[in-house]
Amino acid sequence: MHGDTTELKRFEVSPERGFLPEPDPLGALPAAFAPWEEIARELPKLLLAGRTRRALDALPPLDPAALPGEREARRAMLLLSYFGHAYVWGGSEPATRIPAGVAAPWVAVAARLERSPVLSYASYALDNWRRLDPAGPIALGNLAILQSFAGGADEDWFILVHVDIEARAGAALRALLPAQTAARDGDAARLEARLGEIAAALEGIVATLQRMPEWCDPYVYYRRVRPWIHGWKNHPALPHGVAYEGVAALGVAHADDPLRAYLLEMRDYMPPRHRAFLAAVEAGPAVREAVLALREGHPEVSEAYDACLHWLEAFRGQHLEYAARYIARQAPQGEANPTNVGTGGTPFMPYLKKHRDETLQVRVT
Repeated sequence: MHGDTTELKRFEVSPERGFLPEPDPLGALPAAFAPWEEIARELPKLLLAGRTRRALDALPPLDPAALPGEREARRAMLLLSYFGHAYVWGGSEPATRIPAGVAAPWVAVAARLERSPVLSYASYALDNWRRLDPAGPIALGNLAILQSFAGGADEDWFILVHVDIEARAGAALRALLPAQTAARDGDAARLEARLGEIAAALEGIVATLQRMPEWCDPYVYYRRVRPWIHGWKNHPALPHGVAYEGVAALGVAHADDPLRAYLLEMRDYMPPRHRAFLAAVEAGPAVREAVLALREGHPEVSEAYDACLHWLEAFRGQHLEYAARYIARQAPQGEANPTNVGTGGTPFMPYLKKHRDETLQVRVT
């Protein structure tokens, strides 16, 4: 491993596992929160039986201030996020309210974590895994998820592919800041080496993404996995948003700029130090400008940079193909699970293609 990792630690980024938490996510809350854990264990059965809303309406009020630490708060955020989405989407029609027994602690925990009270990627993937062999790698073949909605291999695999990708991304994330330092210093050898590490990590990420169809079928994904992860902002089935009882009514504001604005807004759902890491990288020295300045005397740096773009374009191309196969080409299931907008309410297909095409437009050779 190269360089000082202190800066990464400041952003809660692990040099080995990237944005994944260290230590591994907590598997259960203290005994005082047993009612939450009981519903979490039964959630797939409750959804199948059509009893989810009844169970969550009867949930006793629990004070999340009693959660002792960060890991417990993140576990609580995971459970309450699953409860909230199961309540809204777990009936023949979407619910326009979330009961106070879920909403009040959910909002409180979200505020503690400086996140929004909605099922975000941080809860759905980053905090939702365990290792089958605790001494083994964080990789497909040694992973299981902690919480599901309907349950089954397709739902598990969809999430675990993302966890494997996050673990592989650690090598790229730890090379980013040193790459910027090398760019600032005009150090061609160091910049080429760091870009090589990023490209290798991206290649591994693409290899993992290509494994999605092994256990996640497009039809099953669309019918049994995707319905639960929709948000309610800009959702056509919930034009007036969802009321968080005991807290407030959260309305809907429509974004002007469909996907780019949404992707930028998604940062608000990330853990705060991860947001700060992205801001620091954006504010750092421009790697591409250094590559352009160095390319005449050091063509190997240009090749290393373009290799990163090649694998980034491959990732975006694969993502675009999956978006078409797993969502856009599926027979529409109704207003609650539309095929023309993503789970965040944006029309995704033309913008995913645009972002993929723009990736290769910045090649330097």
